Amino acid sequence: MEYRKMMTLKGGDIKKAINLLREGHPVAIPTETVYGLAANALDPDAVLKIFKAKNRPHFNPLICHLPDWEAVIKYVADIPADAEILAKKFTPGPLTFLLGKKPIIPDLVTAGSPKVAIRIPAHPMTRELLSLLDFPLAAPSANPFGYVSPTTAQHVYEGLKGKIPYILDGGECQIGLESTIVDFENGEVIVRRKGGIAVEAIEQALGKKVLVKTESEDHPVAPGMLKSHYATATPLYVGEVEVLAKNFTQKKICLIEFGEKRAELPAFARFQLSANSSLDEAAKHLFKTMRQADKCGADVILVEWLPEEGLGRAINDRLRRARFIDKPI
Repeated sequence: MEYRKMMTLKGGDIKKAINLLREGHPVAIPTETVYGLAANALDPDAVLKIFKAKNRPHFNPLICHLPDWEAVIKYVADIPADAEILAKKFTPGPLTFLLGKKPIIPDLVTAGSPKVAIRIPAHPMTRELLSLLDFPLAAPSANPFGYVSPTTAQHVYEGLKGKIPYILDGGECQIGLESTIVDFENGEVIVRRKGGIAVEAIEQALGKKVLVKTESEDHPVAPGMLKSHYATATPLYVGEVEVLAKNFTQKKICLIEFGEKRAELPAFARFQLSANSSLDEAAKHLFKTMRQADKCGADVILVEWLPEEGLGRAINDRLRRARFIDKPI
């Protein structure tokens, strides 16, 4: 059956998901970060179906999901001491490790890189699913490539309806931002993507500073490093909203706010990331709010940068990649 003609179902049937995955089909799965579009990571034909459903370029690597840290050694050649420290502290959870891969991992999964991205998700439903499979699951976010990541099964359905057979519904994601990705080179720990674990927390666990190299790349070494990503269909601008709004006096403006409301600024629609300025709450609500803003009927979306600390750094990274790059007119 061709995927464009496929009927997509939603539900909480783990056995159904397992059967489909074993047959080589992609299935959307819940994690604590965002929903992923999963397939057998050891089967290149199954992995190709992920790229096809998402319209994702093959040069963008995928993350392999495993049930526990003990399973990692089956798929990687070596585990640095710093990785062991971070795994003990943060797994299962929103931390992904870039490690040298064994040949069992297809090059398609890593986009030809000698390293594979490994994560142990914390969502109980997906951990149960992984424990019942004898292969890891390769899974990027379960949305059309470049669009806002999904944090509910309904978000997945809206984006991939008719392209995948099943969405395993595990409720709303509790973190709402993708995992932080860490790399290990020459004794250094490098953050390749900011995410659900703050850089400060990683440094505290290691007792030393880490490097942060999340520059946009056309051929990324890790997922989530492309220059343009997470974009809404409605142009989104980031900066001082009072200044930005002057460029759009004849447009319907949607404001995404954090903390104090700007009542003096007229807006067609308003959405709040966190009324009490909680970065954790803002992270959980970011992608859902961006989707709501995209559907509200406004001409433009305006949002200010959040504090560059904790999860605010990861939120700003997503906004930077989602923003409309042309100058306001």
